[in-house]
Amino acid sequence: MTTGEGTPAMEAESRAVRLYRTMRLIREFEERCLAMSLTGEIVGGIHPYIGQEAVAAGVCAALGRDDILTSTHRGHGHVLAKGADPRRTLAELCGTTAGLNRGRGGSMHAADVGLGVYGANGIVGAGAPIAAGAAWTFQQRGDDRVAVSFFGDGALSQGVVLESFNLAALWQLPVVFVCENNGWATSLPLKRSLAGDAVERAAGFGLTARAVDGMDADATADAAAEAVARCREGGGPTFLECRTYRFHGHHSFEEQVGLTYRDAAEVGDWHARDPLVAQSARVPEATAGAIDAEISTLIDEAVEFARAGQAPEADEALHHLYADGTTARPGVMI
Repeated sequence: MTTGEGTPAMEAESRAVRLYRTMRLIREFEERCLAMSLTGEIVGGIHPYIGQEAVAAGVCAALGRDDILTSTHRGHGHVLAKGADPRRTLAELCGTTAGLNRGRGGSMHAADVGLGVYGANGIVGAGAPIAAGAAWTFQQRGDDRVAVSFFGDGALSQGVVLESFNLAALWQLPVVFVCENNGWATSLPLKRSLAGDAVERAAGFGLTARAVDGMDADATADAAAEAVARCREGGGPTFLECRTYRFHGHHSFEEQVGLTYRDAAEVGDWHARDPLVAQSARVPEATAGAIDAEISTLIDEAVEFARAGQAPEADEALHHLYADGTTARPGVMI
C-alpha cells in the first residue's frame, strides 16, 4: 500500500516500485471482488475499478496521512491507495462487522476517517463539496493539509461540483479536483453528455486545470505532486482531468446479463494501454514477480478474513447513526 507517508522500507523503494505495488493491489483486489460479486458473496454487486489503477495510485502517492480524500461509487481503488486494510475493506463489501464501517457502508460508502478517507459516495459528484469544506477548514486553521475529490466525467455537469469549483477558486482552497474521465457515464458516451472541454470548463472558474494521461502512473503522480505542492504553498485549487478507461462494465450486473454498448475495437485499444503492464515495465522483473506473489497472498488472506466475518445483528440496525454514539429510539423511522 502506498501513501505519501509509508513505512521506512517502503520509502526506501523507488517510486516506480511503490506505484506498481499499489496498482497490483488494486487490480488483484478488484478482480477477486468482481468474482465474488458474480457468485453472490458480495450482495448487490460492485462498480469495478479495473483499468483505472494508475489514477488512484498516482494521486495518492502525493498525499500524506493527514491529507483527506472523497471518493465515488467506483471507489475501492482510492480507499486502498490511501492505505486502507484490504482485509477490512473486503469485509466491508461483504457486509460484516469486521469491515471498515461495521458492514454498514458497503461497496459504495466505504470510509476510513483515521486514514483521511472521508467516504466513497453513491451520489454522483457528492464528494466535491465535502472535500471543499474540509479544505476550507484546513485553511482556516492554518493546517498544512490538502483535500482531494475524485469524481467521474458523469459528474462534470452536476451543480454541486460546479458550485464547489466556484467556491474553491474564490477562496483559494487547498483542494485538488480529480476527474477520472473514462469516457462513459454508465452507458452514455462523454461526447453526448458534455458540451465543450472538461479542462476549459474548470479553467473558466479560475482553477488551475490540465489534462493528464490517466493510464500512466508516472504522469499522474507528477501532476498530482505538482497540484498538492501548489495547495500547500497557498496557490489554490487544481483540476486534473485524468483520461483513463474502465476495462469492465459500469457495474458487475453488466457481466451477469452480457450487456454491451461499447465498440470492441475501442475496448481493445484501451486494453493495449493497460496501466499495470506499463508500470511493470518500469520495475525489475524479479521485483515485480515478488510483489505479485506478495499481493496474491495478501488478497487470499483478505478473502478468508471477509468470509469468516459475521453480519450485523438485526437489533443493532439503528446503531452508529450518530457521531456521539446516541442510539435511535426503537420504532423511530429513519
